[in-house]
Amino acid sequence: MEQIFDGIGDTIGDIINSDAVQVGGRLIFIYIAILWIATAYWAFRDMQQRSDNAILPYLVAAGIILFTPFLFIFAVWVYKIVRPHEKIGEVWERNLAEEALLAEVEAIHHCPTCERRVDEEWIICPSCRTRLNRVCPNCSRLVGLDWSLCAWCGKDFERREIAAAATIEPLPSGLDATGRIAAPASASTSAIPASIQTTVRSRGGTRSASRSATAGDPLPER
Repeated sequence: MEQIFDGIGDTIGDIINSDAVQVGGRLIFIYIAILWIATAYWAFRDMQQRSDNAILPYLVAAGIILFTPFLFIFAVWVYKIVRPHEKIGEVWERNLAEEALLAEVEAIHHCPTCERRVDEEWIICPSCRTRLNRVCPNCSRLVGLDWSLCAWCGKDFERREIAAAATIEPLPSGLDATGRIAAPASASTSAIPASIQTTVRSRGGTRSASRSATAGDPLPER
C-alpha cells in the first residue's frame, strides 16, 4: 500500500517538476500579475471619471495593489459597491437634459392667474380675464406689461408727455390788445378821464419803442 502511495507521489512530483508544468505555472502567474496591475489601473481611471477629487483615484489603485495578486478580486468587488453610480459626464448630460426640459416648459406661455396655456399674442386671458399684454400707443404692437419702454419703437411708457401749451397772460381789465383802454359798447371814450388815457398812451409808446429797439439789435448787450 505504501508503495502505491509512493508511486503516486513520485508521479505527481515528476509532473510538477516537468518543464511544461513549470513554464505553464509561470505564465499563469504572469497573467494574474498583469491582470492585477491592469485592474488597479482600471479602478484608477474609473474613479477619475466618477469623482472630481484628485486623491481618490490613487487611493483606490493603492487599495487594489495592497490586496496582492491573489486577493485583488475581492478589492474589485468592494470598489464596485462603494464607487459612485454615475460618471461625471452622465451627471452633466442629465443636468443638461433637465435644463433643456425646463426651458421647453418655460417657453410655453401660461396665464399667471389660472396657469392655463395661452398664446403669446393674446392681450387678455379668455379663461380668467387676466391682462397679458398691452398695445403700444405709438406703433400699435404688443408689448409686455412689465416693459418700461417699447422694444419696437422706443416709446417710453414711464415718462408722461406734457403737451406744450402756450400760456397767454390776461390783459388788465379795460385794456385792449394794443395797451389802450377799450371803450365799452354802451359808453363813449369821452367818459374816460384824460389822465388815464395819457398814462395808457405813454405805456403803449414805451412798449413800442422797446420792441423796435429789440428788433433793430439782434444781439443786445447783456
